Amino acid sequence: MIRSRKAGIEDIPLIRNLAERSFLPTYKEILSSDQLDWMFDWMYSVDSLQQQIEDGHVFFIAYEGDLPCGYVSVERQGDALFHLQKIYVLPDFQGKHVGQYLVQLVFDYVKSLCPGECSTVELNVNRNNKAKSFYEHMGFSVARSGDFPIGNGYYMNDYIMTIKLS
Repeated sequence: MIRSRKAGIEDIPLIRNLAERSFLPTYKEILSSDQLDWMFDWMYSVDSLQQQIEDGHVFFIAYEGDLPCGYVSVERQGDALFHLQKIYVLPDFQGKHVGQYLVQLVFDYVKSLCPGECSTVELNVNRNNKAKSFYEHMGFSVARSGDFPIGNGYYMNDYIMTIKLS
């Protein structure tokens, strides 16, 4: 049975461990090893994760039984706009509905903050990432695409996908 809990500063080592085991395999065929290393340090250093949490990113960790198997983070960016910043599932747990569980968790969290309002959830997905079809299955659609500079001469070549929650 999949369950989850909200993560805090004390969970940064666990988030980093899950990221190392899921983020890196996700992008190893898409990005150069140099870019992958740089992005991992940029997004998952202890300082970066602490700053994200302090800036309002809310992380949830998913468990299958007692085993942590994935995580998601969401950030409020406006009265009715939220950005699903990160969602990763360990490779051994992919295809076991953990990702669906985490997306639904975000939807429920957003609805709890905006009851009765119509909120939008956005996410970025690399244009070469097979996860795009998963997000479409979850109700997201491509709103636009872009090449976003992230530093060190690297770009995120993404689709921005959205869903309206009612």
